[in-house]
Amino acid sequence: MNSEPVITHVTPVDGNVFADLGFEATEASKLLAETDAIISAKLSIKHFLMTELAEWMQEKNLQQVDAAAILGIPPPRVSDLINRKSVKFTIDALIDMLARTGKQVQVLIR
Repeated sequence: MNSEPVITHVTPVDGNVFADLGFEATEASKLLAETDAIISAKLSIKHFLMTELAEWMQEKNLQQVDAAAILGIPPPRVSDLINRKSVKFTIDALIDMLARTGKQVQVLIR
């Protein structure tokens, strides 16, 4: 007897998961727009932090292995950082890495 869950529906990439969950069309559209805005804001923060780290490496003329030792991550993760693979890093991890470079991160809430 197989106890694996059976997937009966997959929301397409351009679909609306809220509509699939049964929300009315207007509410589903509103929820999707709000969620997209939150995700976009978080990705923007990650991109900014990753850019700061990549520029720091360039300014210091560091090889990936040397940067990895300072940042406290394995060398392959430095490549992910340079290539802005934001899904592989949390904002917290990026802030910690920036702190290891001697940079301070300040948060401004508007």
